[in-house]
Amino acid sequence: MKFPWLKTISFFLLTNLIYCQEISLFQQFNGHYDYLAIGNTLNEAENNGNSFCEILPQSSANLNLEDNSNIVAAYLYWAGSGSGDLDITLNDTDFTATETYTVDYEDAINGTLTYFSCFADITEFILENGNIDYTLSNLDLSEVLESNPGYCANRTNFAGWSIYVVFEDETLPLNQINLFQGLEIINRNVQEKTIYLEDVNILDNEGAKIGFLAWEGDTALNYGESLFLNGNLLSNPPLNPSNNAFNGTNSFNNSSELYNCDIDFYNIQNYINIGDTTVEITLTTGDYNENGNFAADLIILNNIITVLNSQLPDATTDITEAQVLCGNQQIALNFYINNFNATDYLPANTPVSIYADNTLLDTVYTNDDIEIGESEYFELLIDLPSNFENYVTITVMADDIGDGTGIVTELNETNNFDLVGLEISPFEILELDPMKGCDLGFNKAFFNLVAHIQDLPNYSESEFFTSLDDLFLGDFEIIDPENYQNNLDPEPIFVKIPSDSCFNIYTFDLTTENCPPYIPEVFTPNGDGFNDWFNIQGLYNIFENHNLLIYNRYGTLIFEGNNQTKWFGEANKGLNNLHKPLPTGTYFYILNLNDPAFDILTGWVYLTR
Repeated sequence: MKFPWLKTISFFLLTNLIYCQEISLFQQFNGHYDYLAIGNTLNEAENNGNSFCEILPQSSANLNLEDNSNIVAAYLYWAGSGSGDLDITLNDTDFTATETYTVDYEDAINGTLTYFSCFADITEFILENGNIDYTLSNLDLSEVLESNPGYCANRTNFAGWSIYVVFEDETLPLNQINLFQGLEIINRNVQEKTIYLEDVNILDNEGAKIGFLAWEGDTALNYGESLFLNGNLLSNPPLNPSNNAFNGTNSFNNSSELYNCDIDFYNIQNYINIGDTTVEITLTTGDYNENGNFAADLIILNNIITVLNSQLPDATTDITEAQVLCGNQQIALNFYINNFNATDYLPANTPVSIYADNTLLDTVYTNDDIEIGESEYFELLIDLPSNFENYVTITVMADDIGDGTGIVTELNETNNFDLVGLEISPFEILELDPMKGCDLGFNKAFFNLVAHIQDLPNYSESEFFTSLDDLFLGDFEIIDPENYQNNLDPEPIFVKIPSDSCFNIYTFDLTTENCPPYIPEVFTPNGDGFNDWFNIQGLYNIFENHNLLIYNRYGTLIFEGNNQTKWFGEANKGLNNLHKPLPTGTYFYILNLNDPAFDILTGWVYLTR
């Protein structure tokens, strides 16, 4: 299931020796977007030249965006030797790092050398100032270089800065921009890194590009220094030859005097294919020089940014209200289906499923195409089964047919849901006294259920059920409650009566009892089909253990019966007239019901033919 909510792209850095502070996805932008990067070095020269161990007090770069570009986000990076200078100044405005990354290089001669990169969001600052020259100052590394001469001795001291600006331009195609940041290092100890960008959803490779911010690359050190994408060697000559990818250059202004800082991008549309979901990047350094000695540049990778044409929707859910109604039977649920972080519209008839815990309650569908940045609002009343008690989690899942399966390809397949927890108060069921009925045989009786509740408010609007589930679902209502025959003994009955706020539930049991039998005073066993036997009503199949004795007027026992043997006016006792019709006359009975609640009954009956 897509399960609960920016695009999550798995980003793995595989090294052959160690893991550092890995670069990971920081932010994603979807729309008519592109980016521009500016920056400068604080090194006076390349580390492999002269005067390489001095850090300038400041440096500048010019931002020059097109007039039809709208700034969406702006980020400042600054980096250098040491564990970090967290406070700098940009155009007389002080900034403090919100993120700081560090990596260590273990040098065989100079020991552990630490390098840092800091980050700050300066979007509001760039929006206020726009296209001007930006000057960074107060990045002071003098104490670091003085206290640890290993940086200069190893010729790996540096300092610099860069501003990344993401902008919107309606003339651009719909792009997906993924900005990854952190800090990674390759050097003579770790000569290769392979990076996998997954789930990149490449729908159109035209205009695709990839950019980097890297530190400490030297032009003079070009030993085994290459950059590959999907196995293809990248180059941008003469600025970035294939054997010297990190050489102090800026692809945006074609500068080759950035000194230990690289702000570069490459067009990659020929190296990716429509339908690709993974991009492989490989960085290498290290080889043997003309004297046969091994040499390698130290390169620190600070960020990676990709610009890909990826026209897809991104359905998300926002629950605005969820409330248990009417005795826990229904939930009032209001929510939005959004298509905010998208590069295409979300089509009409996209399924939306609602779950209570893991139980599917309902599936609805969007009515219209939801354009980029738009939403569709839903107000629903959802029936909740009665088996949920105390607490339930309601989940609304966009693009879900009801079993976790989606039908729309999206930029992000993991952020489709929102959820909310609801308390379910125990529903009060009021118990009434049992209702008793005379057993008509086999523990069954007829009941007037309405008569039993006629003292309750609104009783005339009542509905009767034999289970609580049926009551909540409205299934199998008792059709004729004034003449109802029970099926069980005892049998529970549940009554639903409307109230001002919802409804009330009552319950009572139906039970049968043995009522005194009615004994007739005459019967006519003449074979006409009417009154042909001594039919004591309320006796047979009720007092199943009874014993009936019949005597003639002389006191002679002429018949003995039970629940299976009924008296049809013939004798089954005595020596004479067995199984023959008895004459008209008065006969006397003794009826032992064999029930401790009743006494032995005696009396007479007149037999006539």
